[in-house]
Amino acid sequence: MASPSPKGPHVSIMRSELGQVRGLGPARSGVAHWWAQRLTALALLPLTLWFILAIISLSGAPHEVVLDWTGRPLTVVLLICLVLATFYHMQLGLQVVIEDYIHVERTKLLAIVAMKAATFLLGLSALVAVLKLGI
Repeated sequence: MASPSPKGPHVSIMRSELGQVRGLGPARSGVAHWWAQRLTALALLPLTLWFILAIISLSGAPHEVVLDWTGRPLTVVLLICLVLATFYHMQLGLQVVIEDYIHVERTKLLAIVAMKAATFLLGLSALVAVLKLGI
């Protein structure tokens, strides 16, 4: 089963090539990351169109009308969904860019941690703003 080699023991596992591919590679999360990015992009399409159309319809409206619009429960829920999807999608995309273009592991790890912290804080700020407008 295991035969020693200069690089260490080699374990021979009887799996088909498809079974080996389904292991998702060394990171074990490539497919999940890809799907999350696609699903957030799909969610952002209607949410962004709704938001753009709403802003266009509110342009030139009095301040009270805009406050009334932001105070509606459906508007608050859709704005929260827009903020969450936007910042999560942004974090996923930036992580791919960092992983592709930064090759020093320590620098890559620090960049990803800093990016995720910044994304979290910016997203949290946007959520607080939405909730403050909606309440």
